[in-house]
Amino acid sequence: MKIGITFNVKFSGDPHAALPGLAPAAGWPPAGASCEGLADDGQEEFDSPETILALHNVLQELGHEVQLLGDGEELLHRLLAGPRPELVLNIAEGTGTSRSREARVPAVLEMLGVPYTGSDPLTLAAALDKDCAKRLVRASGVITPAWVLVSGDTPDLEQRLDQLPLPVIVKPAFEGSSKGILEANLIFDRAELYEAVVRLWQAYRQPILAEEFVDGDELTVGVLGNDPPEVIGVMRVVPQQQRGPFVYSLEVKRDWRERVRYECPARLSAADTQAVCDAALASWRALGCRDVARIDFRLRDHVPFFLEANPLPGLSPVSGDLVLLAGYVGLGYADLISRILAAAAGRSDSSAGHAALTAIGAKA
Repeated sequence: MKIGITFNVKFSGDPHAALPGLAPAAGWPPAGASCEGLADDGQEEFDSPETILALHNVLQELGHEVQLLGDGEELLHRLLAGPRPELVLNIAEGTGTSRSREARVPAVLEMLGVPYTGSDPLTLAAALDKDCAKRLVRASGVITPAWVLVSGDTPDLEQRLDQLPLPVIVKPAFEGSSKGILEANLIFDRAELYEAVVRLWQAYRQPILAEEFVDGDELTVGVLGNDPPEVIGVMRVVPQQQRGPFVYSLEVKRDWRERVRYECPARLSAADTQAVCDAALASWRALGCRDVARIDFRLRDHVPFFLEANPLPGLSPVSGDLVLLAGYVGLGYADLISRILAAAAGRSDSSAGHAALTAIGAKA
């Protein structure tokens, strides 16, 4: 089967050396691409060449013909020129700061009738917008930390911020992969809170979320499949050397081998585990997730607090939280990718390629 991969790749140095040895079709990576001018975490959401190579190799080992599609204009040119893939493994995050950037690739694929893995454009846009995601999840009955969205027209801003219990963590509203979530963003002082909001707004030029900090167990939940989706595991992120409240920050994630250990299954009571799983599935349904997602919580006093959903979870074979979680529960990298493909196959209603997709589902 011909499977395409849509992605955004991290560039370092010569962009044409970004995918060494893979020999993709001419035109990728795009000429002139570079990381010049990006913030320190500007490419944090993007995948390394090693991750893209790992996915390419796994798909080949599973017997598929693999086509690198990338994102942006190159993706459009490749799809329009054809031949088109029978299925796309979508991990493209999109560029810029638009809250709908993750929705662009699925929207293009739907317009062209190309089946793809993962959630649809609406879910990807809603999940990336932290305020929107929290509203939808809260409406489903899942508990969320208290929060205030700071935008250009936020009414009674000072009064609303003063109502948040301290400490407060501040973060950009439309980012993923812990972009803008730093240890210094945990605020214990009202005056500092206003300064931190302004600092982040100036750096990221988008609304800022000020959120009650829930001091409890940091948990992430892996969910796969459809009709019904299945919780494959709950993983706890445990700080190695805790000095005060623990923030699963960008600094920690970049140095995860030294800063944290992962515990899966999480050592929770049966009741707490069930509560977290129920909250994860309720959040999945509220956001309309499909095929695969990783959903993050804090557990305090036996209550799971929804933090965010990741319907495009990182698939790095060495550092992706979902991949690590899957490994702990006995699901190898190739098995995880097969499960994602099978989930997409099982719910495909596209006439084009439906038989081939169903065959994937039968083999998985």
